[in-house]
Amino acid sequence: MPDRPSPLVTVTGVVLDARGRVLVLTTPGRTGPQLPGGAVRPTETPEEGLARALREGLNLARPAGRLLAVDSRPPGTPGTPGRSLVVHLHLVGPLPASQAAAIAFPVGETAEARWLPPEAACALLPARVAPRLRAALAALHTGSFAHLVDGVPQPGSPAGLDPARRVALEHSGALDPASHRASRPKAVTAASVLFTGSDGRVLLVQPAFGRSDRWNLPGGGIDSDLGEIPRAAARREVHEELGLDLAPGRLLAVNWSHKPGRPARIRFLYDGGVLDAPALARIRLDRAELLQWRTVTPEELPGLVKPSLRRQITACLTARATGAGPLELHAGRP
Repeated sequence: MPDRPSPLVTVTGVVLDARGRVLVLTTPGRTGPQLPGGAVRPTETPEEGLARALREGLNLARPAGRLLAVDSRPPGTPGTPGRSLVVHLHLVGPLPASQAAAIAFPVGETAEARWLPPEAACALLPARVAPRLRAALAALHTGSFAHLVDGVPQPGSPAGLDPARRVALEHSGALDPASHRASRPKAVTAASVLFTGSDGRVLLVQPAFGRSDRWNLPGGGIDSDLGEIPRAAARREVHEELGLDLAPGRLLAVNWSHKPGRPARIRFLYDGGVLDAPALARIRLDRAELLQWRTVTPEELPGLVKPSLRRQITACLTARATGAGPLELHAGRP
């Protein structure tokens, strides 16, 4: 339809299963493997178009998740003769095993659905599609968004831009202030409080979401967009989670952790002091966030908390006992 004045708008679903694998479709007669999706009708939003494509093409009743990336292709490039193309990429899932197994194709259509690790999916997809998937996954992992033109992340794109290219653009002065802020790496910040009982046991809480087999210290994310500072966040989180309005003590440590392709995570750890039996009895859990609380000996920590948090707690107990700190920790290690 090259004679139509408007761009052709299509929508793509980055459909993931519970193991983080990507759904790739192969249909005879089409040019190579594809991701789910299709053209957006004139009366639809991209989100509505994707939900319809999933329902009609895969028997999958799932809404479109958050927008991960937008790619635009100028007219005249392969696949867009005479008309520009705008592609929206949305997250779908992760799907539970039952929904992933229920995927089916319309009667008479021969197709194959394959669940592939992200790198395998990118290697299999056509050259015009794979860069979109890579950028969308980068946006997913960083909690951000990718801006592409013909599959290439643009200067200032918050996600998908190769770190070496970002550095080169910064050093050459090619980024305007807004693009510089958008493309700089981001960090996630949190504040936690170390409480112990009169017997020296550490207070832990069990989350009601995520991995409930991993226990945590009381605390949570810092609302920096509201101007909240770490110490205020620690007090707010303890009040919300435990029902105790207690001012945190001194800062024991700051922990930095990082995984490739993810935002760095910074945790401020405060001394909550000793909670005697009457104080522990006043705990009232926020059931929307926590299942239960308990106190444990330092020797019991390995079976309850992840190794990085165990090292942080151990370091903070030492800092409290010796008067040292605040400590600078990397994944719990001084």
